[in-house]
Amino acid sequence: MRLFPVVIGLLSGLLFGLSTPLSKLLLAELNGFQLAGLLYLGAALAFLPHVLRKGRAELRGLGARGKRLPLAGIVLAGGILGPLLLMTGLKAANASSVSVWLNMELVATACLGFLFFRDHLDGRAWLGVLLTLLAGVLVALRERQGGLLAGGLVAAACVAWAIDNHLTALMDGVSAETVTFVKGLAGGLTNFAIGCAVAGGLPAPGDAARALLIGVFSYGVSIVLYVTSAQNLGATRSQILFSTGPFWGILAAFLFLGERIEPLVFAAMALLAGGIALSSSSRHAHLHHHAAFLHTHLHRHDDLHHGHSHPDGEPPPGTWHSHEHRHEEIDHSHPHYPDLHHRHGHEEESA
Repeated sequence: MRLFPVVIGLLSGLLFGLSTPLSKLLLAELNGFQLAGLLYLGAALAFLPHVLRKGRAELRGLGARGKRLPLAGIVLAGGILGPLLLMTGLKAANASSVSVWLNMELVATACLGFLFFRDHLDGRAWLGVLLTLLAGVLVALRERQGGLLAGGLVAAACVAWAIDNHLTALMDGVSAETVTFVKGLAGGLTNFAIGCAVAGGLPAPGDAARALLIGVFSYGVSIVLYVTSAQNLGATRSQILFSTGPFWGILAAFLFLGERIEPLVFAAMALLAGGIALSSSSRHAHLHHHAAFLHTHLHRHDDLHHGHSHPDGEPPPGTWHSHEHRHEEIDHSHPHYPDLHHRHGHEEESA
């Protein structure tokens, strides 16, 4: 894998993994709607300066015909339903268990990617998905009866975020910061308003400030890092990197909440590690066609797809940068991932 999108994918998992035990602490003072809303308002707050500085044109671009429906799906699934279902499940289970269950997002992302988004996975990748699923089932046994409902709620949240993952990975021409701002603002305001109506008033300022702070880093910064990784590696493989989050969540639950790390959790973590390793080691290469098109995303010039010139001067070799650029039509063969340039069919392929 290319190093930069791998590193930022891992960092996104770290930031999100820490949010689970920290959110568990806040659920003693806030209801699920309020906390879900504040977390995503924090995500929007993180990127308000970006939008004010240079995102206004992108905000207008989100109203383009081809982007309205995906954006509506991103807001509904990722900004409203996903966080609300997670907070409801987190209320009923240990934070360490929920941290492991969150890896069901990998399973859902892989299945949806295979069925609907041209995300090719070989035998190793599917075996990694299976190990991830087994890890979640193993932890559900630890929670006994209550684990069925809580696990189901977290799994439903993961399906919602899997839809969000694939739709977001397709949103080229709009920066990850702007997409996150819109999703956080719309989803956050909706859930927060419902939560305050249910509670009959606003939360305490201190609790709200802590929730916003978690949202800035664990949802705002983390989401943008994930989106940038997904645009370069594809949603499923970036989700594999993001799936390291439970390791950090379990450690934080032990440190902050005093939750024991039981043998069953160690076994689940071993399955997770195997799943991540197998899925990340898969390779895929075949002759494929690229049509000519124009788009904007983070890229570099040593990946066989970005040989365009820069009127203002060429960037240093290996430098990541973003601007509108044109791709010429080409047929070639090389190892690749289902990123923005490789969402093609596979009638005749070799992996």
